[in-house]
Amino acid sequence: MEITWLAHSCFRLRGAAVSILTDPFPASLGGTVAGVEPDIVTVSSIHPNHSAVASVDGDFRLLEGPGEYGVAGVYVNGVMTPPPTNPDTPPPPRNTAYLFEMEGLRLCHLGDLAHPLSNKLVDDLTPLDVLFVPVGGRGTLPPDRLSALIHSIEPRIVIPMHYRVPGAAVELDTIDAFLREMSVRDAEERPRLSVTTTTLPANTTVTLLKPTALPS
Repeated sequence: MEITWLAHSCFRLRGAAVSILTDPFPASLGGTVAGVEPDIVTVSSIHPNHSAVASVDGDFRLLEGPGEYGVAGVYVNGVMTPPPTNPDTPPPPRNTAYLFEMEGLRLCHLGDLAHPLSNKLVDDLTPLDVLFVPVGGRGTLPPDRLSALIHSIEPRIVIPMHYRVPGAAVELDTIDAFLREMSVRDAEERPRLSVTTTTLPANTTVTLLKPTALPS
C-alpha cells in the first residue's frame, strides 16, 4: 500500500485495486485534491476543511459518519469519538474516526480528535498498524494526551497530520511540541510511504510525510 499526504487531514491510501481519500479539503486551504479520483472518500466532520467533497473528481463511494461498510473488498468502520468536556467552549462538529482494513493492514484516521478515546474504543482499535493523528492543537488533543493515547494503542506507524505547514491557509500549531513529546529527533519528511505486512517496524515509529498537494 502507498500512503500519500495531500495536506491537512487528507491522505490517499492506494492499494492494488482500491484507493481511499480521507477528509478532502477546499482550494481555499491552499492546494487541491483535483485529479486524485479515489474509489472511496471518507469525511470525519462537516468542517469545510474536512468535507470538501465537491472538490473530488471521479465516481466514488462517500462515507460520512459512523457505521460499518464493505466496499470493493475493503472493510471500513466509522466510530464517533467523544466530544470535549469543556463547558465554556462551544461543541465542535461531530467527529468520526475511521478504521480501515485492507491488504492485511489495519489503519485508523482519527479526524479532529478532541477528547481521549474510551478504553473500549482503544481495545476495538488494537492491534493497529498505522495511526493518523492530528497534532496541531486548536481544538484537538494536546501533545501529552496524544502521546498517552499512542502508547496505549501501540501502533506500528504513527503519521502526524493537521498541523501548521508552509502553504496551508489554516491556523494551527507546529509539529514541534508533538515531536518533543514523542522523543523524535532529526525527522525527515518523505513524499510517500509504502507499507506492507512484512515491512512494518517492530516498534512504534513516527513517520513524517510531505504535503504533496500544497505549493512547494
